[in-house]
Amino acid sequence: MHFESGGIYHIYNQGNNRQAIFYNHENYLFFLRKIETHIQPYGNILAWCLMPNHFHLMVEVVKISIGVTQTLASDGVTQTASDGVTSSHPVTKKIRTLNDSIGILLRSYTRALNIQEKRTGNLFREETKAICLNEINGISSDWYTSHGVTYMNVQIPEYQYPQVCFNYIHFNPVKSGLVKMPEDWEFSSYADLKGLRNGKLVARERAAELGLILFE
Repeated sequence: MHFESGGIYHIYNQGNNRQAIFYNHENYLFFLRKIETHIQPYGNILAWCLMPNHFHLMVEVVKISIGVTQTLASDGVTQTASDGVTSSHPVTKKIRTLNDSIGILLRSYTRALNIQEKRTGNLFREETKAICLNEINGISSDWYTSHGVTYMNVQIPEYQYPQVCFNYIHFNPVKSGLVKMPEDWEFSSYADLKGLRNGKLVARERAAELGLILFE
């Protein structure tokens, strides 16, 4: 995946062979905490939705890499913390990219779920997709294909790529028959953007600044 600062990206992956990736309510919450830890430091999460066998993120990338501090504990286990950590153990600093963090998120979640379900092997498809929805530094999204539907970039705001993706993500649970109304699906940013809930993961003000609108 190639990321550029200022780009708005649709990041998504699904279970291997379309298998479930969330088995209970806590699994969804655990994955959200990992998004907060591993993805949010790189930019603004404009939309998100977790489905039973896949997930969608719409992220405006501000930083393509961040500095992390690692300490080597007495038991030899490497622990990662934010810059400025104080520790009596040996400290090293390294640069971590958004690509790195996406991989860490998926691998750590997979390990936890494999332990929970007493399973082995890959949980997600090998390749996570990241499609640029705006034109940034020569990266153009003149055509965007999602689930067999191809969209063309036009000047009408509600049909531009970020807006199309924004609505697709939030109405995915409805189109999949999980709920009748998007606000009824707990595991998306729809309720937060509508002011029905005060979730901290989605960047409500930034989404409004970009002109992203939830259509009924």
